[in-house]
Amino acid sequence: MFDQLSDRLKNAMRNLGGDTKLTAENIEEAIGEVRRALLEADVSLKVVKLFISRVRQKALGTEVIESVSPAQQFVKVVHDELIEILGTDNVPITLEGKPPVVMLLGLQGAGKTTACGKLAKKLKDEGMSPLMVACDVQRPAAILQLQTLGKQIDVPVFADLESKDVHEIAERALAQARANNNSPVIIDTAGRLQIDTELMAEIMILDRAFEPSEKLLVIDAMTGQESVNVAETFNTQLDVSGIIMTKVDGDARGGAALSVREIVGKPIKYISTGEKLDNLDAFYPDRMASRILDMGDVLSLVEKAKQVIDEKEAEKVAMQMLQGEFTLEMFIKSQKMMKKMGNMGDLMKMMGVGGMFGLNSSQQAQIAEHGDKMMKLYETAISSMTLEEQRKPEIITMSRRRRIAAGAGLKDSEVGQMLNEFEQMRGMMSHFRKLMGGFGGGFPGMPGGSPGGTGAEMPNPFAGLPGMGGGKPGLPPMPGGMPGGLPPGFPGGLPGSMPKKKPPSGYPGGIGGGYYKKKKKK
Repeated sequence: MFDQLSDRLKNAMRNLGGDTKLTAENIEEAIGEVRRALLEADVSLKVVKLFISRVRQKALGTEVIESVSPAQQFVKVVHDELIEILGTDNVPITLEGKPPVVMLLGLQGAGKTTACGKLAKKLKDEGMSPLMVACDVQRPAAILQLQTLGKQIDVPVFADLESKDVHEIAERALAQARANNNSPVIIDTAGRLQIDTELMAEIMILDRAFEPSEKLLVIDAMTGQESVNVAETFNTQLDVSGIIMTKVDGDARGGAALSVREIVGKPIKYISTGEKLDNLDAFYPDRMASRILDMGDVLSLVEKAKQVIDEKEAEKVAMQMLQGEFTLEMFIKSQKMMKKMGNMGDLMKMMGVGGMFGLNSSQQAQIAEHGDKMMKLYETAISSMTLEEQRKPEIITMSRRRRIAAGAGLKDSEVGQMLNEFEQMRGMMSHFRKLMGGFGGGFPGMPGGSPGGTGAEMPNPFAGLPGMGGGKPGLPPMPGGMPGGLPPGFPGGLPGSMPKKKPPSGYPGGIGGGYYKKKKKK
């Protein structure tokens, strides 16, 4: 969603790279770039003016620190101001009442009914027992959709296809919730293609009758500045308590998220990051600011890992990686764990790969596409191997390789390349072990964790992704070439940066250039 904005902001910072200190002149030049970036991202003009004014004031008043470059100082100012405009702090949902009532508002097509299901699942996963109520009586399809969502997440839905009285439906739903100890009650209200008197009257009846502890406005991030107008109208009539931003994973320019909070003055409480029902995340302004500047979001990455990865299994795999020889069996286990956390593009953004290595959004997307393709190739090939071959890849002779390729529907050369890349990855894992003294300590959030950690905080992302931490360069040429300094084995990375070791004698054949190099006939 913020790809274009991220690229433009990074360009603005890069222009300060050659300067030795912040001056009024170079600040104005950078601010001009930031202004253009925000306007192109469809941020409200009012918000742009306010943002630029604050950035200019803070940048000019920034003390020059000798050890920090002007670009870094300016990044800090922009980062802090992005946090300010996005809301400063995370504001959790308020659940008061017996039972508490949460009312979802929004126009038709904003994703309100789906957001209702996602919120119910999230609260259920947090140990609550929600009840969803279908009060969009004008659209029978919305009622059926909510019932379908309820079955998928095993959450009860109160609905009455015969009644048009939303007050009566909600009253009966609350009675059922009290009888069955459901909490909270989540009401899916009516939606329209546009705001009208009838829509507002219907919602205001529910608001005054049940005094919900939360009135969450569902905003479609794809609608740009129109979402700001919608938010202002709903807030004026109903005094909303918070915002759920949907379709954040789309290709919108991001202006809505930056504008709504500042103009309406109500916090963004959740963002919907995908189509799956578990793709609803609490909104943290500081983390979003870091994502916009391509600085990564490690905290969200670790939280996601804790949600979807079995801690004991992760610890077991991490221990095996660090204590013993890295095998294809271990690799496929770590890869399956990583896949639970999302696609490679999302993981790269959370790890801040673009910011670390100066990659723009297009380059990151190309790397992610290549990596996802390689992940599928690895999984397909490894699934065609015997358990012994997965544990001891060195026994894979040329005839075995042909059999694996035939079973996986791959070319012989593709399996050979995969084995070559895996051997490089295994060398990298051996190198990691030496760096960490054989076991323990090391990198926070990776196997071994921080010193004294359990080692199970998160599986090593580099070990779990093909082409990262050992893969061969394989990307097509990119405009301007790939920047130097990429990690060894990163797709498009620098060849020859791997620690070298002599291949075992008699290593079986493969394609040229790796450990699986075919022997010449005498």
